[in-house]
Amino acid sequence: MEFGLMLANQQPLGTDQREALDEQLRLLRVARDSGWHAVFTGQHFLSGEVTDMQPVPFLARLAADAGDMRVGVGILLLALHNPVEVAEHFAALDVISGGRLTFGVGLGYRQPEYDALGVPMTGSAARFEANLDVVTRLWAGETVDADLPWCRLDGARLALRPLQQPRPPVWMAANSDPAVRRAARLADAWMINPHATIDTVRRQLKLFHSERDATGLAAPVELPAMREIFCAKDRATAAELASKYLADKYRMYAKWGQDKVMPDKESFDIPYDELADQRFIVGSPEDCVRALLPWRDELGIDHFVLRTHWAGMPVEPAAESVRLIGEEVLPALSA
Repeated sequence: MEFGLMLANQQPLGTDQREALDEQLRLLRVARDSGWHAVFTGQHFLSGEVTDMQPVPFLARLAADAGDMRVGVGILLLALHNPVEVAEHFAALDVISGGRLTFGVGLGYRQPEYDALGVPMTGSAARFEANLDVVTRLWAGETVDADLPWCRLDGARLALRPLQQPRPPVWMAANSDPAVRRAARLADAWMINPHATIDTVRRQLKLFHSERDATGLAAPVELPAMREIFCAKDRATAAELASKYLADKYRMYAKWGQDKVMPDKESFDIPYDELADQRFIVGSPEDCVRALLPWRDELGIDHFVLRTHWAGMPVEPAAESVRLIGEEVLPALSA
């Protein structure tokens, strides 16, 4: 079992960004010193009501304090980028992190991000797949030709390659059933999103494994899942400290249309208690272990990427949650 800390570093507008960065580094150091294995961040453009820090500079800074922890992007919006730029940037990040990069990618769902980068959403899946092919082939040291409208290569090779060979592991996020099948075909692992209920994931895992079987691929060596979690001395305290910030986060997701790409007509525009059911893990260390055990034992999850800090939350309770998870939840699940 391995455990990664998701540091989204989303902050309310007007936040002192240097202070916020120092707080994220504090959370990282608490995780590093209490047994966590990795640190992740994601990507958005033009987030509107919160600030975001782009993943390459943020992860490079995190790597300086991460010690032996892996660093991961979860996820990079790959269809919005030039694949040569991605291959160069993340090869350098693998070197900076000492060969400890996990490369998580996804398609994204926000029209404003596609519009801002001048990329049509129509055909985005094909663009995503073509970009991933170029990136992984360049990382593997191949000589690459490509005649794409957004990238033309004639015998291109990377001079700086990742330390991990043939490449860093590729995790792919997926919400819809077709996207889960794509992850099964093209990635080393499906990075299970934090929004889906265990019932949805249970059904989609069957799709994932059947698609790999149909394409002649072996079972993945890693099965990661992201979860929203907050740990405190008891359930009431945890709910008091976390529920407002989680509710605000998912109101923003609903506004962005995140739930529109979920299967089974799921909606985030529902009362907090309904939304929290099967999605949020909020409670004592014993509550957290109990909630995560079915993911480990029934679904076979062996990598948890856990987010325990959301925009606007003070750093002190989040740091305590990170510590409690590291010292009490992780050992129980690793036993």
